[in-house]
Amino acid sequence: MKARKASRLPPLSQSSQGFWEQLALQSGATRRDVTPGPLSQSLLRPQKVPRAQERLCSGPSLPRPLAKLGSAIPQWKPPPQDSRGSRLLPGGFPRKCSVFHLFVACLFLGFFSLLWLQLSCSGDVAQPAKGQGGQETPGPPRACPPEPPPEHWEEDASWGPHRLAVLVPFRERFEELLVFVPHMHRFLSRKKIQHHIYVLNQVDHLRFNRAALINVGFLESSNSTDYIAMHDVDLLPLNEELDYGFPEAGPFHVASPELHPLYHYKTYVGGILLLSKQHYQLCNGMSNRFWGWGREDDEFYRRIKGAGLQLFRPSGITTGYKTFRHLHDPAWRKRDQKRIAAQKQEQFKVDREGGLSTVKYRVDSRTALSVGGAPCTVLNILLDCDKAATPWCSFS
Repeated sequence: MKARKASRLPPLSQSSQGFWEQLALQSGATRRDVTPGPLSQSLLRPQKVPRAQERLCSGPSLPRPLAKLGSAIPQWKPPPQDSRGSRLLPGGFPRKCSVFHLFVACLFLGFFSLLWLQLSCSGDVAQPAKGQGGQETPGPPRACPPEPPPEHWEEDASWGPHRLAVLVPFRERFEELLVFVPHMHRFLSRKKIQHHIYVLNQVDHLRFNRAALINVGFLESSNSTDYIAMHDVDLLPLNEELDYGFPEAGPFHVASPELHPLYHYKTYVGGILLLSKQHYQLCNGMSNRFWGWGREDDEFYRRIKGAGLQLFRPSGITTGYKTFRHLHDPAWRKRDQKRIAAQKQEQFKVDREGGLSTVKYRVDSRTALSVGGAPCTVLNILLDCDKAATPWCSFS
């Protein structure tokens, strides 16, 4: 069997070779890369074409219209690369490291912001103040925000044998309570007075009864306390020289008329009054007949005198009416000064029967809280009212 002879393709014409050379130059390839294979040679074998088309297609280069069209097509360029071969984003950030670089930049920005705030409040960057003669002198350093108070002041036995029960009659004055509890805890701890704060929260639907709440607080306070402070929630002591010690000689009126910012009559014993538990029992507590605001303090002054006790007040205090901070806003916290039925006549009488021994109540809950790091106990109290004796205990 005769072997087949390999048929050789005729060499490419000059026009075909010029076409492939121009295509190679435009694509950036070498002549070796674009050398046509056998299949391409068969396709490019010269065929019979009309003379009109031969005029257009013959020649060493493409026709002029097609050459102009090829030069007008925008050439695609690969994105720039750095020395390591990673592509770059607009602006010069490497695509692989852009998120990491942004994260590091945010960390540095936050660190320098905190450093600047620390320096600005410590006085290192305080602006100089102008002194005499127009010369600039370094101003006083600006104080940094005060550090929060400690979570708990550890009481020490060396503070003394007595312990104070701070009784705070309360109803719907939470903004003032948030200021009162931390302030009083720090104030008494600095004076090394053992104490505990009792918030007497009236939760019934009757009118507010400050005196009855103090009676309940006296009965519900721990046996570890041996004297009480009848303390308004809106009155804060500011003078460290005020005495909150044990009133052994008799009741001690801390918010005396000479110091209280509002009330200045001689028989006033409201605001802040210290009594030993023994003296409070001797007075039979306070009257439970005063529903609404006012007059219970004046009646208790008569009880103090009727029990033969001597009333004491601070001496040597030079701060006057600035001794206390009064938080009450009458436009926001309107007092219940209504007088219902015979209440206007009865409020000036001395209650010789009612008091600590006749108060009726129920403790709904007892909760230990920490307000701004200061411990206290909240008693939710429901008072009972004898409408036959005091019909003015409710508005209905």
